[in-house]
Amino acid sequence: MEFSVSTVELEFRREVRQFLHEQMPGDILQRGKHDFHSLRSDISRVMKALNAKGWAAPHWPADCGGTDWTPMQRFIYLEELRRARVPVLDRPGIDLVGPVICAFGNDEQKRRFLPGILNGDTFWCQGFSEPNAGSDLASLKTTARREGDHYIVNGQKIWTSEANRADWIFVLVRTDTETKPQAGISFLLIDLKTPGIEVRPIWSVEETLTLNEVFFQDVKVPVGNLVGEENKGWTYAKQLLAFERTTSAEVPHIKRDLLQLKHLAATTLRRGKPLAEWRPFVARIADLEIRLLALEWSVLRVLYAREGDPALNAVASLLKVRGSELFQEVAQLCAMAMGDHGVALIPEPDGHHMLRHDGLAPDVVDDEAIGVPVRAIFRRSATIYGGANEVQRNIIAKAVLGL
Repeated sequence: MEFSVSTVELEFRREVRQFLHEQMPGDILQRGKHDFHSLRSDISRVMKALNAKGWAAPHWPADCGGTDWTPMQRFIYLEELRRARVPVLDRPGIDLVGPVICAFGNDEQKRRFLPGILNGDTFWCQGFSEPNAGSDLASLKTTARREGDHYIVNGQKIWTSEANRADWIFVLVRTDTETKPQAGISFLLIDLKTPGIEVRPIWSVEETLTLNEVFFQDVKVPVGNLVGEENKGWTYAKQLLAFERTTSAEVPHIKRDLLQLKHLAATTLRRGKPLAEWRPFVARIADLEIRLLALEWSVLRVLYAREGDPALNAVASLLKVRGSELFQEVAQLCAMAMGDHGVALIPEPDGHHMLRHDGLAPDVVDDEAIGVPVRAIFRRSATIYGGANEVQRNIIAKAVLGL
């Protein structure tokens, strides 16, 4: 397949770039430069601006608040968001539960939940993984027993990103323990303020509190919060996971990071000359850029593929594997460019840097250097979340190679 950018798409890119330049607050973009766990208040302000323009969720159906953009326009839009350093939006709401509600939710659920997601008023988290059911989600043990007009939910979720600041959680629960594992799972929407829910933050290795354990003890959830049909949640989750793994290729993010890497290489000195003049380091950048280009074309092929094509599940797994590896590598090369100085600089919510050890900061520090090593540490998880890469390779081997 041959892709080309039309004059219409070039004009669209200019329109998006101009809008972001004029409408995105400078303090938010300053913090967004560090690309590290954006403030909820920043995300909410950005979502309101995008929603007023009608651009909050371009991949949703138009009747749910999305746009009629082409796949290329959506891709350009994401590129421009990352290029401008707009904070990462509420991905669990926009990218995961929102499309599921659009596709399988009833009219009342669409009216109740979608406007809050689009406007940045309601934040979500994903309740899938459990202590013994991570990439193998069919092994989940959290149960939901129906009693009249409610489900009674008991169990535990773990590694739940942003549960400590979310309002709602979408959860896979077991509603039938007698049938095969995939056939007895349902998809519930649960208010995190419901009695019986406890959220326990988990300190991460890079010293942040974004991951959580979530415990459910006799939690009453209205039957009206069931998405679709009971025991059909695995079907809905597969669509969600395919989208999550495709977006896990992170091409717009990696392209933005590659620009940062080139900046660091041009401004960081080694033995009196910039890293950009050291041929081994430049060769690594060139190799990464070539592989990123190949990944970008693969993502575009998926965006233009026929919806419902069963081969897309394996392709999504392939993109997740390759994208998450490049996502890690570009962050590691940025940290390598900083060398020992990098350990001194971590981002703070006000958009400034903090020196972790006196004397380690380089003489000249610009915004591109702040938080680089912290991000490299955090991205070690990229090959785990969204389905561990080892599991994705098994999916590829079975679907593509017939093993």
